[in-house]
Amino acid sequence: MNLSAIFLLAALAPACLAQAQFVPAEFAIPKPFATAEYKLVPLGPAVAKIDYEAYMSSIDFIRSTMGGNWPRPGLTLEDQAKDMAGEKAQWDERKSFPYAVLTPDGSRELGCFYLRPSNKQGYDAVATFWTTKAAHDKRLDAKLLTDMKVWTAKEWPFHNIAWPGRDIK
Repeated sequence: MNLSAIFLLAALAPACLAQAQFVPAEFAIPKPFATAEYKLVPLGPAVAKIDYEAYMSSIDFIRSTMGGNWPRPGLTLEDQAKDMAGEKAQWDERKSFPYAVLTPDGSRELGCFYLRPSNKQGYDAVATFWTTKAAHDKRLDAKLLTDMKVWTAKEWPFHNIAWPGRDIK
C-alpha cells in the first residue's frame, strides 16, 4: 500500500466510524422517562439486585412473552453482576441503551426496556421490553408500549424503530 492510500484511509476512518455508531456522537442522550406509575433508569450495577429479583420472579412469564431461554432458573447473582457490567459498558460506549423500569420510588423493578441497533433492513433501531408477571397483570405492558413509542419518536434520532413481538414498526 502506498503512502497516499494510507493517508486516504486515515482520512476516511473517522467518517466510517461515525456511521457505525448507534447514535451520533453529538446526540445528547435524553433524560430518563418517568410517569406516575414508573420511571426508567439506565440498567447497570446500581440496579443489579432488584433486576435479578424481578426477572427471577417471572422466569416462565418472561420466556413466554420474549421467547428464547432467558432467564434460566440457574442464574446466580454472580451471573447478574457480569451481565450488569456488560449492560453498563454498552451504555457507556453508546452501543445500546438498556433501561430498568422501576416503581416511582425506585424500590422495585417492574421490567426492562431496551433500545438497540437493528440488523433488519429498513429499521435503524429495535425496541424491546419485558415486565414481571405482576406488572403485566396490572396492564403495564400496554402503557409501556404506548409511552415508549411516543418517547422514542420524540426524543431519539431514529426514523424507523422495530417493535418485535408487539408490532414491527
